[in-house]
Amino acid sequence: MIYRLAQHVELVERDGGSFLVAKAPLCVLRLNRSLAELVRLGMDGSLRAATAGEAEVLEQLAAKGFVERLRSVQEQPAALPTVSVVIPVKDRAEELKRCLASLAQLDYPQEMIQVIVVDDGSRDDSPLVAREFGALVVPSGGTGRGPAAARNVGAANARGEILAFIDSDCTASEKWLAELIPLFNDPKTAAVGGMVDGMCTTSAVDRYEAVMSSLSLGSRERSGSGGDDTFYLPSCNMLVRRTIFLSVDGFDDAMHVGEDVDLTWRLRDEGWTIAYLPLGRVYHEHRSTLRSFMSRRFDYGTSEGLLQLLHPHRRKRMIIPPLLAFVLALCLMAPFTGCWSLLPAAGVLAADAMVVRLRFARRRLPIGLSALLAGRLRALGSLVYYLCYHLVRYYAPVLIAIALIVPLFCAVPVAVLACAAGVDYSVRKPRLSFVGFAVIYLLEQIAYGAGVFWGCLRRKTFASYRVVILRQMELST
Repeated sequence: MIYRLAQHVELVERDGGSFLVAKAPLCVLRLNRSLAELVRLGMDGSLRAATAGEAEVLEQLAAKGFVERLRSVQEQPAALPTVSVVIPVKDRAEELKRCLASLAQLDYPQEMIQVIVVDDGSRDDSPLVAREFGALVVPSGGTGRGPAAARNVGAANARGEILAFIDSDCTASEKWLAELIPLFNDPKTAAVGGMVDGMCTTSAVDRYEAVMSSLSLGSRERSGSGGDDTFYLPSCNMLVRRTIFLSVDGFDDAMHVGEDVDLTWRLRDEGWTIAYLPLGRVYHEHRSTLRSFMSRRFDYGTSEGLLQLLHPHRRKRMIIPPLLAFVLALCLMAPFTGCWSLLPAAGVLAADAMVVRLRFARRRLPIGLSALLAGRLRALGSLVYYLCYHLVRYYAPVLIAIALIVPLFCAVPVAVLACAAGVDYSVRKPRLSFVGFAVIYLLEQIAYGAGVFWGCLRRKTFASYRVVILRQMELST
């Protein structure tokens, strides 16, 4: 693996000490002598680890955002593994035809690909379509058993070293397998996920999903093994080593949503690594009407209660530094104090920045007071966003109900929605007006939140609403 310093990071050396300084967000990391030497040798953009220990440290730096991984075609394995593509289907003949046609165009030796279509009791021509494309068609063993059970049946009939799961309403890009397979060069990697893009852009919901789909994990490469965070891979674009998949008994047949979350968390619990790469695209035909969109989000929400029962150690976490929490509390008191509480809030931020500035000055680090203040304000803004997002995500119906009973409270849900939706709108840049985006955003959160409540009620557990509060960021690998 080759690394390079991230674009916003520089190596600063002062008085015999070496530091990595990230400017956005502002972060300083002191390096020991051997790590400083390693970074210095890779300043030309070819940072390489010579030992397993160095590789582990560089992965830690990548996880913290100080370095970026560089991948190249040279990382293709010497011997390509055989791949079994598994597609569960029920009454989607046209979508299946489109999916199979895309697989026929893959930039991967066709003789090394086995395509298995698992029919879950279709009443249309889905099995006939699959046979026309030369796929192996196997019945799921029932009607409407669900995609998890169907995928397990497909895996039981597979002979490839790698299982590649894709949904019938998806199409694969030509480089789907070629770009993801190299990640299995690491023997610890059990599962790999790739980018999921929207297939259509016709309706407003399509354009919203293009940037907000829960199936899309974004543009940043990620990996996870062990730990207690909630990183997972969606099953509509997931590759898994077959032997490892079978060793953990595959998907949970009984789960109709959230089965991919459960599987990838179990793999991590067993000590395996799962990895996401923003390559290897598949294109998903999202729900394009508001009704189907909200119904799907409700379904997703219902899985949270069961997942918390199965994986109680993987809880939501929120970083709330005490100083920023105190400043935020002073800001929230402003409407009741005639804005006088803003003065001590500003004073606390300024004093904190001065203390840090003096600390850096003793080490002769070139970070000015204005940069420190800007960093503190960005951190405060991030805290406000995450609090607002959490409130909208899980408590939107409650906020709306209170506003209907107490009209004076109306400003609170409006402000919370405007903050959360405004940040996501500015960052993700959808092809929608802000009003249109905010309306769909609110409907999504209401549907998802209602699903979470219903799922928790059915399971008689409300662990999904518990949040672990951290004082500072913790790193898990």
